[in-house]
Amino acid sequence: MASLTEIDHDALVEIFNIGVGRSAAAMSSIVGEEVVMSAPHISFQGRSAAAGMLCSDPLRRICGVRQHYAGAFNTEAILMFPENKSLAIVRLMVGETLSIEELGEMEQEAMNEIGNIILNSCMGMLANIFERELQGSLPSYHIGTSTEILASDTPDADARSTVLMLRINFQIVRHEIEGHVAFLLDATGLKDLQYFLGLYTGRFVDNLEQ
Repeated sequence: MASLTEIDHDALVEIFNIGVGRSAAAMSSIVGEEVVMSAPHISFQGRSAAAGMLCSDPLRRICGVRQHYAGAFNTEAILMFPENKSLAIVRLMVGETLSIEELGEMEQEAMNEIGNIILNSCMGMLANIFERELQGSLPSYHIGTSTEILASDTPDADARSTVLMLRINFQIVRHEIEGHVAFLLDATGLKDLQYFLGLYTGRFVDNLEQ
Protein backbone atom coordinates (compact mmCIF):
# COMPACT_ATOMS: atom_id res chain seq x y z
CA MET A 1 0.00 0.00 0.00
CA ALA A 2 1.13 3.54 -0.70
CA SER A 3 2.91 5.54 1.95
CA LEU A 4 4.55 8.91 2.41
CA THR A 5 7.57 10.00 4.37
CA GLU A 6 6.68 11.60 7.69
CA ILE A 7 7.53 15.10 6.47
CA ASP A 8 5.53 14.63 3.24
CA HIS A 9 2.55 13.30 5.20
CA ASP A 10 2.65 16.25 7.60
CA ALA A 11 2.93 18.68 4.68
CA LEU A 12 -0.07 17.13 2.92
CA VAL A 13 -2.16 17.32 6.11
CA GLU A 14 -1.27 21.01 6.52
CA ILE A 15 -2.05 21.80 2.87
CA PHE A 16 -5.47 20.16 3.12
CA ASN A 17 -6.06 21.79 6.50
CA ILE A 18 -5.68 25.23 4.93
CA GLY A 19 -7.91 24.26 2.00
CA VAL A 20 -10.59 22.88 4.32
CA GLY A 21 -10.46 26.05 6.41
CA ARG A 22 -11.08 28.18 3.34
CA SER A 23 -14.00 26.03 2.25
CA ALA A 24 -15.49 26.25 5.74
CA ALA A 25 -15.47 30.05 5.51
CA ALA A 26 -17.10 29.90 2.07
CA MET A 27 -19.80 27.48 3.27
CA SER A 28 -20.49 29.65 6.32
CA SER A 29 -21.36 32.55 4.04
CA ILE A 30 -23.73 30.32 2.04
CA VAL A 31 -25.67 28.76 4.93
CA GLY A 32 -25.55 31.87 7.11
CA GLU A 33 -24.24 29.91 10.08
CA GLU A 34 -20.83 29.04 11.42
CA VAL A 35 -19.33 26.00 9.76
CA VAL A 36 -16.46 24.27 11.53
CA MET A 37 -14.43 21.55 9.86
CA SER A 38 -12.02 19.35 11.76
CA ALA A 39 -8.41 18.87 10.76
CA PRO A 40 -8.31 16.25 8.01
CA HIS A 41 -7.15 12.71 8.66
CA ILE A 42 -5.30 11.18 5.71
CA SER A 43 -4.86 7.54 4.80
CA PHE A 44 -4.02 5.53 1.67
CA GLN A 45 -6.19 2.50 1.00
CA GLY A 46 -7.34 0.14 -1.70
CA ARG A 47 -10.84 0.56 -3.14
CA SER A 48 -12.55 -2.15 -1.08
CA ALA A 49 -10.99 -1.02 2.20
CA ALA A 50 -11.90 2.60 1.49
CA ALA A 51 -15.49 1.63 0.67
CA GLY A 52 -15.73 -0.29 3.93
CA MET A 53 -14.36 2.67 5.88
CA LEU A 54 -16.99 4.95 4.36
CA CYS A 55 -19.86 2.70 5.32
CA SER A 56 -19.93 -0.60 7.21
CA ASP A 57 -23.24 -1.47 5.53
CA PRO A 58 -22.41 -2.37 1.90
CA LEU A 59 -26.01 -1.64 0.84
CA ARG A 60 -26.34 1.79 2.46
CA ARG A 61 -26.46 4.62 -0.06
CA ILE A 62 -24.38 7.78 0.08
CA CYS A 63 -24.28 10.80 -2.18
CA GLY A 64 -21.12 11.94 -3.89
CA VAL A 65 -19.93 14.88 -5.96
CA ARG A 66 -17.14 13.99 -8.37
CA GLN A 67 -14.68 16.15 -10.29
CA HIS A 68 -11.78 15.18 -12.52
CA TYR A 69 -8.50 17.08 -12.18
CA ALA A 70 -5.56 17.05 -14.54
CA GLY A 71 -2.23 18.85 -14.60
CA ALA A 72 0.52 18.29 -12.02
CA PHE A 73 -1.12 14.93 -11.39
CA ASN A 74 -4.35 13.30 -12.51
CA THR A 75 -7.03 12.36 -10.01
CA GLU A 76 -10.75 11.97 -9.51
CA ALA A 77 -11.83 13.90 -6.40
CA ILE A 78 -15.08 12.88 -4.70
CA LEU A 79 -16.92 14.57 -1.84
CA MET A 80 -19.30 12.21 -0.01
CA PHE A 81 -22.10 12.58 2.53
CA PRO A 82 -24.69 10.14 3.92
CA GLU A 83 -27.73 10.25 1.63
CA ASN A 84 -30.06 11.02 4.56
CA LYS A 85 -28.12 14.23 5.29
CA SER A 86 -28.21 15.72 1.81
CA LEU A 87 -31.63 17.39 2.07
CA ALA A 88 -30.70 18.80 5.48
CA ILE A 89 -27.66 20.43 3.89
CA VAL A 90 -29.76 21.81 1.05
CA ARG A 91 -32.28 23.24 3.52
CA LEU A 92 -29.48 25.04 5.34
CA MET A 93 -28.44 26.58 2.02
CA VAL A 94 -31.86 27.74 0.84
CA GLY A 95 -33.75 28.32 4.08
CA GLU A 96 -36.88 26.87 5.67
CA THR A 97 -39.50 28.07 3.19
CA LEU A 98 -39.28 25.32 0.57
CA SER A 99 -41.20 22.05 0.66
CA ILE A 100 -39.53 18.64 0.64
CA GLU A 101 -40.46 18.27 -3.04
CA GLU A 102 -38.86 21.61 -3.91
CA LEU A 103 -35.76 20.72 -1.89
CA GLY A 104 -35.48 17.45 -3.79
CA GLU A 105 -35.55 19.31 -7.09
CA MET A 106 -32.69 21.55 -5.93
CA GLU A 107 -30.63 18.78 -4.33
CA GLN A 108 -28.31 18.00 -7.24
CA GLU A 109 -27.51 21.63 -8.01
CA ALA A 110 -26.94 22.52 -4.36
CA MET A 111 -24.74 19.52 -3.63
CA ASN A 112 -22.69 20.19 -6.76
CA GLU A 113 -22.12 23.74 -5.49
CA ILE A 114 -20.89 22.45 -2.13
CA GLY A 115 -18.67 19.88 -3.81
CA ASN A 116 -17.21 22.50 -6.11
CA ILE A 117 -16.36 24.74 -3.13
CA ILE A 118 -14.72 22.06 -1.00
CA LEU A 119 -12.92 20.13 -3.73
CA ASN A 120 -11.60 23.24 -5.46
CA SER A 121 -10.36 24.63 -2.13
CA CYS A 122 -8.33 21.48 -1.50
CA MET A 123 -7.04 21.17 -5.06
CA GLY A 124 -6.39 24.90 -5.34
CA MET A 125 -4.09 24.73 -2.33
CA LEU A 126 -2.17 21.86 -3.90
CA ALA A 127 -1.82 23.80 -7.17
CA ASN A 128 -0.54 26.88 -5.33
CA ILE A 129 1.93 24.94 -3.20
CA PHE A 130 3.23 22.89 -6.13
CA GLU A 131 3.26 25.97 -8.40
CA ARG A 132 1.58 23.87 -11.09
CA GLU A 133 -1.84 23.95 -12.73
CA LEU A 134 -4.65 21.59 -11.79
CA GLN A 135 -7.65 21.95 -14.08
CA GLY A 136 -10.98 20.65 -12.79
CA SER A 137 -14.03 19.44 -14.67
CA LEU A 138 -17.59 20.43 -13.88
CA PRO A 139 -18.95 18.56 -10.83
CA SER A 140 -21.27 15.59 -11.27
CA TYR A 141 -23.66 14.24 -8.64
CA HIS A 142 -24.16 10.54 -7.89
CA ILE A 143 -26.07 8.44 -5.36
CA GLY A 144 -25.15 4.83 -4.66
CA THR A 145 -23.33 2.49 -2.31
CA SER A 146 -19.81 3.38 -1.21
CA THR A 147 -18.44 0.81 -3.67
CA GLU A 148 -20.40 2.36 -6.53
CA ILE A 149 -19.40 5.92 -5.60
CA LEU A 150 -15.70 5.00 -5.45
CA ALA A 151 -15.77 3.10 -8.73
CA SER A 152 -13.61 4.67 -11.41
CA ASP A 153 -15.05 5.80 -14.72
CA THR A 154 -12.52 3.34 -16.15
CA PRO A 155 -13.53 -0.01 -14.61
CA ASP A 156 -10.29 -1.85 -15.41
CA ALA A 157 -8.39 0.79 -13.40
CA ASP A 158 -10.16 -0.09 -10.15
CA ALA A 159 -7.91 -2.96 -9.20
CA ARG A 160 -4.71 -0.90 -9.48
CA SER A 161 -5.97 2.39 -8.08
CA THR A 162 -5.11 3.82 -4.70
CA VAL A 163 -7.60 5.89 -2.71
CA LEU A 164 -6.18 8.85 -0.84
CA MET A 165 -8.89 9.19 1.81
CA LEU A 166 -9.41 12.52 3.51
CA ARG A 167 -11.82 12.28 6.46
CA ILE A 168 -13.34 15.57 7.60
CA ASN A 169 -15.95 16.19 10.29
CA PHE A 170 -18.39 18.95 9.36
CA GLN A 171 -20.13 20.78 12.17
CA ILE A 172 -22.90 23.19 11.22
CA VAL A 173 -24.20 24.75 14.44
CA ARG A 174 -26.28 22.00 16.09
CA HIS A 175 -25.99 19.71 13.07
CA GLU A 176 -23.10 17.28 12.93
CA ILE A 177 -22.50 15.94 9.46
CA GLU A 178 -19.53 13.75 8.69
CA GLY A 179 -18.17 14.08 5.20
CA HIS A 180 -15.34 12.40 3.35
CA VAL A 181 -13.18 13.43 0.45
CA ALA A 182 -11.49 10.75 -1.64
CA PHE A 183 -8.87 11.19 -4.34
CA LEU A 184 -8.65 8.26 -6.73
CA LEU A 185 -5.10 7.86 -7.95
CA ASP A 186 -3.64 5.36 -10.37
CA ALA A 187 0.05 4.42 -10.13
CA THR A 188 1.13 7.37 -12.28
CA GLY A 189 -1.01 9.88 -10.39
CA LEU A 190 0.31 8.65 -7.06
CA LYS A 191 3.91 8.84 -8.27
CA ASP A 192 3.38 12.40 -9.55
CA LEU A 193 1.81 13.48 -6.25
CA GLN A 194 4.74 12.05 -4.30
CA TYR A 195 7.17 13.77 -6.66
CA PHE A 196 5.67 17.23 -6.22
CA LEU A 197 5.32 16.76 -2.47
CA GLY A 198 8.99 15.85 -2.35
CA LEU A 199 9.93 19.01 -4.26
CA TYR A 200 7.87 21.15 -1.90
CA THR A 201 9.18 19.63 1.33
CA GLY A 202 12.71 19.66 -0.09
CA ARG A 203 12.49 23.43 -0.63
CA PHE A 204 11.13 23.82 2.89
CA VAL A 205 13.99 21.83 4.41
CA ASP A 206 16.56 23.75 2.34
CA ASN A 207 15.16 27.06 3.63
CA LEU A 208 15.43 25.87 7.23
CA GLU A 209 19.05 24.89 6.72
CA GLN A 210 20.06 28.24 5.22
